[in-house]
Amino acid sequence: MSIQGPAVFLAQFVRDEAPFDNIKTLGPWFAEMGYKGIQIPTGNDNMIEIDKAVESSTYCDEYLGMLKDMGLVPTELSGHLQGQVLAMHPAYAKMFEVFHPPGLSMTEVSSWATAELKKLIEVSAKLGTKSIPAMSGGFAWHMVYPWPQRPEGVIEEAFSELAKRWLPIFDHAEEHGVTITFELHPGSDVYDGATFEMLLDQVKGHPACCINYDPSHFVLQQLDYLDFIRLYGDRIKAFHVKDAEFRPSGRVGVYSGYQSWDKRAGRFRSLGDGQVDFKQVFTLLTEAGYDGWAVLEWECCIKDPEQGAREGAPFIADHIIKKTPYTFDDFAGGATDTKRNREILGLD
Repeated sequence: MSIQGPAVFLAQFVRDEAPFDNIKTLGPWFAEMGYKGIQIPTGNDNMIEIDKAVESSTYCDEYLGMLKDMGLVPTELSGHLQGQVLAMHPAYAKMFEVFHPPGLSMTEVSSWATAELKKLIEVSAKLGTKSIPAMSGGFAWHMVYPWPQRPEGVIEEAFSELAKRWLPIFDHAEEHGVTITFELHPGSDVYDGATFEMLLDQVKGHPACCINYDPSHFVLQQLDYLDFIRLYGDRIKAFHVKDAEFRPSGRVGVYSGYQSWDKRAGRFRSLGDGQVDFKQVFTLLTEAGYDGWAVLEWECCIKDPEQGAREGAPFIADHIIKKTPYTFDDFAGGATDTKRNREILGLD
């Protein structure tokens, strides 16, 4: 058992010009670089036609066959954007309009997102993928800093409503052998270990409520991303391999003064250019029993994306650990029994 890879999340590479505008040309572009799997953005029919996939097993079989001919497999279908608008404070409605069909009320947006996430679950089951990375959405992000003082019970109410919206989706996922893996991301109410626990408590430890581990977001929060694996390894069912750096100054820190990405203290970087200790990350995930895909998510504010993509595949491949079935000192052991153990201890 070992981590699978290398794989890549296509979302940041999709553009209007070839080969980036269609899965039929973008897939081979990545396969040529050494990628074996692709995490697929949804909502763009040029990447995958979800409505057709829900209705047609033939379409799903042909899609899998097309990827196989490229030397690729699907790793996950992305539900990031649908999850973000499932639960949304009205203050963000205007900015998130691009994530859903136009002309919907807030209630209609949530219903649309629920239906879309359930479709992704059904298609994931047909494609044989096991998790759907998503953002949780939420209602309380604007209160992340406790000033003004938060009214008693307001955070609990936010998480109660969040759980109410996600529970039917978790149930549908469990029925289809799929997990929802939250990318713990600022802007959503579930953004670190404490908030994940809050949602998990509200849904009574639902087995479909899991984590898409991404150390880059934890670097920007200054959270111990290695200890996080020790704490939550049994809930990690997806993995974004994404680097970051945190370089505070006398001018900017965690909040970074509304600056552009290149001027923030915390910045996403291409693999190997940041501060994430990926040797330890891969070691701890392997020890935790994670055997899913290692998926490059590229969002560097400095390096060209094609260079980042070409460097990403060998970087991931070099960090994957084939877990040993042996103990190095097995030769010094041997069969034993209770009588022999007592003799060794001087008890007989």
